[in-house]
Amino acid sequence: MDVLTKEQRRKNMQAIRSTNTKMEIALAKALWANGHRYRKNNKTVFGRPDLTFKRLKIAVFIDSEYFHGKDWDINKHRIKTNTEFWWNKIETNMKRDLDVNRQLKKEGWIILRFWSKEVEKKLRTCTQQIEQLINKRNNAKKVF
Repeated sequence: MDVLTKEQRRKNMQAIRSTNTKMEIALAKALWANGHRYRKNNKTVFGRPDLTFKRLKIAVFIDSEYFHGKDWDINKHRIKTNTEFWWNKIETNMKRDLDVNRQLKKEGWIILRFWSKEVEKKLRTCTQQIEQLINKRNNAKKVF
């Protein structure tokens, strides 16, 4: 049984964003402040990564722990209402994430995936990981 009324649940679900989340914006602003330019939710790249560095073929995803199944085997039993729907939805998201990774790797992309809480708590570390990859790819391009 849900602890919220249908209207409250509806309002909560409508407030969940798929693009321009707080963590996506925080990471994007940190990279922009350091002089890095990117595209957000680029429709021309398979899977529409949250941030893309197209010339360097770097795709960055910021995934929600709930909707992308972090520690799924443990946490799936915490869902008490509409379990069949949510289990199916989250497992489908996880499968899609794997398919997107596979396709992008096939096309020569490097994929970075961060959990939203990781970005929230360790923004600097996430930014540094991306910057290291950018520098590595830039140096590799200069060789050729």
